[in-house]
Amino acid sequence: MRVGRNANFPQVAPRRTSRRRNSPLSKFVRRRPSAGIRALLKKVPQAVLERFYGCGAPLPLGIDGLQVLDLGSGSGRDSYVCAALVGQTGCVTGVDMTDEQLQVAQTHSEEYCRSLGYAEPNLHFIRGRIEDLQAAGISDSSVNLVISNCVINLSPDKPAVLREVYRVLKPGGELYFSDVYSDRRIPAAVQKHEVLWGECIAGAMYLEDFRRAALSAGFADVRMLAPPAPITVDDPALQAVVGNARFSSITFRLFKLPELLESICEDYGQIAIYKGTITGHEHLYILDDHHVFQTNKPEAVCGNTAAMVGDSWLSRHFQVLGDRSTHYGAFVCGPASAQVPPVAGNASAACCG
Repeated sequence: MRVGRNANFPQVAPRRTSRRRNSPLSKFVRRRPSAGIRALLKKVPQAVLERFYGCGAPLPLGIDGLQVLDLGSGSGRDSYVCAALVGQTGCVTGVDMTDEQLQVAQTHSEEYCRSLGYAEPNLHFIRGRIEDLQAAGISDSSVNLVISNCVINLSPDKPAVLREVYRVLKPGGELYFSDVYSDRRIPAAVQKHEVLWGECIAGAMYLEDFRRAALSAGFADVRMLAPPAPITVDDPALQAVVGNARFSSITFRLFKLPELLESICEDYGQIAIYKGTITGHEHLYILDDHHVFQTNKPEAVCGNTAAMVGDSWLSRHFQVLGDRSTHYGAFVCGPASAQVPPVAGNASAACCG
């Protein structure tokens, strides 16, 4: 995880500047990135990789030509991968508060873009606070995709981050990010613990508080990409500090679709068909933890899911049949669990079951 990205973070927090492979404090059950992402990671400069840390791989495929914003980009690993994914016609901007990390990211960006065969760099890094992207020069409705990797949990004002993300996203844009969450609100004493802060445990947001903040910001339907990946605190002294709290790494997908996402899933008789046009997802596409689209197979979907695949940046990869002219009642749904499970696979869906 990248540290020191915000001047308002507690000053007791240890400032990590390199990736920590074998933390004695917490153990993440990590999911391996796709083969395509792994191949691109091998092309990222070693100096960038060595100074990067995250809790997931928030790197969607099929984003060629998009404008991407990386929150708390650190040394820039995810930004570099996205620069390859969006191609010459897309662009990637990383925002970070740490001068040392920004210097690493900026030093290698032009050479990296040349290695991709680009006539001009499509990768840029700027200094700024993720709670105030406007001050960093990020305009309203200017980006298609916002990514973040274990950064928002370190912010002292997480709702402000979500509001800013909603502001800068274009309609049909998405916040696609990984972070650490807890199954309860973290006591103040734990939040101030310097070791747990450095491990991104102390800043973990209670899952239901996150959902409420996302809804307040404008994101009406919060989707998990996959069931939560548990984090275990193995050190006995730290176990005594966190008590019964449980933690997980989760990748969420939040779409900006004004007036299209409803509070529950509604049935309009719509059908979604994935075209198989995303390289790396030729045979199926996983939208979230309960929607898997096989190529060319029609799937009945609720109105919210139809909007996510038919009215977002994903629309070029899907065909949606039907509209909202006829309502058939509520779509068969399963509400999301309010608990962060101790083991992977125990979370229910964010929407339809």
